[in-house]
Amino acid sequence: MHSVDVIVVGLGVMGSSAAFHLARRGYRTLGFDAFPRGHDRGSSHGKTRIIRTAYYEAPDYVPLVRRAWSLWRELEGTSGRQLLSMTGGLYIGRPETALVSGALASAREHGLTHELLDAETAAARFPGLRLAPDQVAVWEADVALIDLEAAVAALVDGAQAAGAELHYSTPVERWIPDGDGVRVETPLGTFHAERLVLATGPWLPASVPELNLPLTVWRILHVHFAPTTPGRYRAEHFPFALWEDKTGIYGAFPELPGQGVKFGRHDAGEVCTPETVRRTAEPTEIEELRTTLERYWPGASGPVLWYLTCLYTMTPDHHFLIDRHPEWPQVVLCSACSGHGFKFAPAIGELLADLATKPTASPPALFRLTRLQIAEHKRIP
Repeated sequence: MHSVDVIVVGLGVMGSSAAFHLARRGYRTLGFDAFPRGHDRGSSHGKTRIIRTAYYEAPDYVPLVRRAWSLWRELEGTSGRQLLSMTGGLYIGRPETALVSGALASAREHGLTHELLDAETAAARFPGLRLAPDQVAVWEADVALIDLEAAVAALVDGAQAAGAELHYSTPVERWIPDGDGVRVETPLGTFHAERLVLATGPWLPASVPELNLPLTVWRILHVHFAPTTPGRYRAEHFPFALWEDKTGIYGAFPELPGQGVKFGRHDAGEVCTPETVRRTAEPTEIEELRTTLERYWPGASGPVLWYLTCLYTMTPDHHFLIDRHPEWPQVVLCSACSGHGFKFAPAIGELLADLATKPTASPPALFRLTRLQIAEHKRIP
């Protein structure tokens, strides 16, 4: 039986980052993913993601996102790839909305540089932006677009260069506790490891059925529109924006060459599983997004270039799930990033490597399994 120090299951951005950090620390690292490299079945596909610092979800995330900024920049240097493109960002809504009040709370608690703009000032500074008179915008310069494909490739290639052995199109059939370690069964054979990292995203409930995890998977639709007003929303001079109104929370990415403007709703999705998710989009869904985008960015929602569906794996409180298994501490769980995890990937990979190899390491309280009050689990035979 082939034996290694750590096996990582799931090689999306989180699993790839964990493998990257483990291999660079000198641990014998083996990784498996059920699908081909670069697949679009989970949550680590598409062209762009965002990294922002004034974190409206909770001020607790700011130290982690600062660490992620540092690690992304370091990865740019070691990989020779440009991963981040600075655009700045806006958090838009009425002052009492969770988005605006949350972004201000994080910015003030952590001393982040920001400005609070009224609707008229925001529109004057960013021609093409249209707000309602009772809305405001929090401006933050420290916001960047992440080149998703380059970012994942840098982590995967870096992990392999450091000695990690990564296998794609190789599903894990089951894992079994084996003393203080684990056995992992795959079509390639059975492998033994001292530690196991399960970074299986929406497949995590199936990976640990004994825990009865209270997770929900959402189908999220993003549409790439070609603007009808040439140049107005180009990323060179127009920022990323999140906005909240009575219909929901939305994210709009400025125009990139060949990609147009990417737009989608962030706070709600069609409940599904990885097996039942609807990968096609109805014309009415696209038109609803077009109408909302046009309200704030007039001229941005021209012809559809393409659309894509993504899976958000949601916890009840929409915070992450990163912890050790309650019965088998040699098993580390990472999933349920609730649709806002990608930006943290290099820092989360670092945390997963710590949890797998340092007995005294612990996750932030915000991410711990105990907060979810899971049902009594059954022992794996």
